[in-house]
Amino acid sequence: MTAGAAALAILLALTAAPASAGKADVLTATIEPGSDGRRFTISVTLRHADSGWDHYANRWEVVGPDGRVLATRTLYHPHVDEQPFTRSLGDIDIPMPITWVKIRGHDLVHGHGGREVTLSVPR
Repeated sequence: MTAGAAALAILLALTAAPASAGKADVLTATIEPGSDGRRFTISVTLRHADSGWDHYANRWEVVGPDGRVLATRTLYHPHVDEQPFTRSLGDIDIPMPITWVKIRGHDLVHGHGGREVTLSVPR
């Protein structure tokens, strides 16, 4: 690799890093079944560099294998001084025969794209 190509590779790597730094990352998630075996409570720990009302993680979603959003936990305010943070959502209907769901975060600037977590649905 020539010195020019190496410099270009370093420059591209440095400019690409900030673009992904601000996305909402799901760190952990848990799922607890309700008594009917169809409704669940999911708790999600999310990390995002919230900077104020113009740029914060505003929700996380439960997504089925077909890409359909099964539930959304809206986050109504920035968590500038509380990182990471955990929020739960109950009474989530996950129909049979779904055996796994994906949890993804969302922020006002970047949308989706941060780290996601997959959960097995206990039946």
